[in-house]
Amino acid sequence: MSQRIIGPFSRVEGNLELRLQIEDNRVREARVSSQMYRGFERMLVGRKPQDALVITPRICGICSVSQSVAAASALAILSGATPPPNGELATNLIHGCENLADLLTHFYLFFMPDFANPAYRDEPWYGEAAGRFRALEGEAAAEALRARAELLHLIGLLAGKWPHSLAIQPGGTTRSVDAGERLRLLSILRRFRAFLEKVTFGAPLEALVELDSAGQLQRWSQSPAVAASDMGRFLDLSERLGLSALGKGGGRFMSYGAYPQAGAHLFSSGLFSDALKVLDTEAIAEDVSHSWMRPAPPLHPRNGETQPLADRASAYSWCKAPRLDGQVVEVGALARQLVDGNPLALDLNATEGANVHSRVVMRLWEMARLLLAMEDWADALVPNEPFFRAGLSAPQEGEAVGMVEAARGSLGHWMRVRNGLIDHYQIIAPTSWNFSPRDANGQPGALEQALRDAPVRALDGENPVAVQHIVRSFDPCMACTVH
Repeated sequence: MSQRIIGPFSRVEGNLELRLQIEDNRVREARVSSQMYRGFERMLVGRKPQDALVITPRICGICSVSQSVAAASALAILSGATPPPNGELATNLIHGCENLADLLTHFYLFFMPDFANPAYRDEPWYGEAAGRFRALEGEAAAEALRARAELLHLIGLLAGKWPHSLAIQPGGTTRSVDAGERLRLLSILRRFRAFLEKVTFGAPLEALVELDSAGQLQRWSQSPAVAASDMGRFLDLSERLGLSALGKGGGRFMSYGAYPQAGAHLFSSGLFSDALKVLDTEAIAEDVSHSWMRPAPPLHPRNGETQPLADRASAYSWCKAPRLDGQVVEVGALARQLVDGNPLALDLNATEGANVHSRVVMRLWEMARLLLAMEDWADALVPNEPFFRAGLSAPQEGEAVGMVEAARGSLGHWMRVRNGLIDHYQIIAPTSWNFSPRDANGQPGALEQALRDAPVRALDGENPVAVQHIVRSFDPCMACTVH
C-alpha cells in the first residue's frame, strides 16, 4: 500500500489537502484535511447581535448572502421581526440569485475543466472538451462569466452590492423597488433564461424540470439541441466515463429547507435515507476527536466550542465532524431534491445511489427550477408596499438558530445573547458536513466515504482525475468550512 498527498487542491476557495492510501490502483482510505483556521465564531463573542450581519458574510466571498440570511433569520427570532411579503420575496430573490450564480460557477469554472485534464488526452473527445471547458481559457468560461455578471445585476438592484451586502435584515430588506425596477428585474431573469436555454440546456427550462426518471433524462439528452448543449456534453462524457459508478455516497441526506414564503418552502426540510423522515435538528452534534481543537465530547452547536489546538496529535483537519444522531449525512442539491421528493432525484438515487453523475445532474436541474421560481417571485413583488418591518426590540437575551440552504447545502447559525451582547455563536457550513474528518468512532466523513475505491491510474500523474471528479462533485468551499 502506498500513500499519496494531493494538495493544495486547485479551483477551490480555501486550502484543501487529501491523504490517500492506495492499493491495487484504488483508494482504500482517504483523509480530507482543511488546512487553515479562521475563527469567526470566536470573533463574534462579546459583540452586539446586529454585528453578525456585518461579520458573518465575510466568512465567504462566494456565499456571503447565505451567511447573511442565516444570521438575519436568527436575529429575527430574537427580535420578534416578521418580514412583510415583499421583504420575504426580495430576500428569496437575492439569495436565489447568489445560489444560482454559484451553481453556474461550479459547473463551468470548477467541475467541467477537469475534462480538459491531460490524463484524457488520448480520448477521441478530448480536443473538443478541452477547447470548450479548459480552465479560464475555454470558450465556455467567457460565456458563463458574462451571463453570471449580468445575472448579478439583480443583487445590485435589490441589495446595493455583492458580496457582503447589508440589505438583508431580520425584518426584510432595506431597499424597495418601483414598478419600473420590477420590470428590470424580470428582464435580467429573462436574459439569463435565454442563456441557459440556448447554451447550457439546449431546451426550455420547463422541459428539464418535468423530467421524472433517469430513462427520461437519457432520452431527452439525445435530442440534437440538447446533445449540442453544455449539459448534453456533460451527460455524454459522464456516460463514456461511467461517472454514475464514481463517488458513491453513504445514503443519508439532509436539507434544512430553502426559500420560505408564506409559511412554506420552495424545497422542503427533512432527512432522507430509505424514506423521508422529519429532521430533528436537536440530534446534531459536532465531534472534534480528529480536529485541531481542544478535546471535548460531541456537542450540540448550542453548546459547541471552538478552541483551537494546532499541535493535537490525533488531529488532521481544522474542520469539525458534524453528525446527525451520530451518523454522517450528505448535503447539497442532490440532498435537497431527495428530501423534497423530486422524482428525477429519487429515480437516480434508487438506480445507482449518490454519485458524481447524480450530484451534477441535480445541480443543473436545480438551476432551471430556481430560475423559474425567481421569475414568479419577481412577478409577485408589489411596488410601493413595504419591504421591511422593524422588530419589537434589539435582542437582549435569548437563543436562536438560523437555518438556510446555500448552494452547497445546509448552513446553520446558532446564536446566544446575554445582556445585549453575543455570548455564544456556532456555525456549521455545508462543506463542514461533506468534508468532515473522522469522528470518535472512526466513521469517515461524506467525502472520505465517497473516495473509497476511486481508481488511481499510472498516467494520472500527481493528480488522479477520478479523485478530482469526486471532490468537485461536492463543490467544496474550504473558507466556509473553517469559519
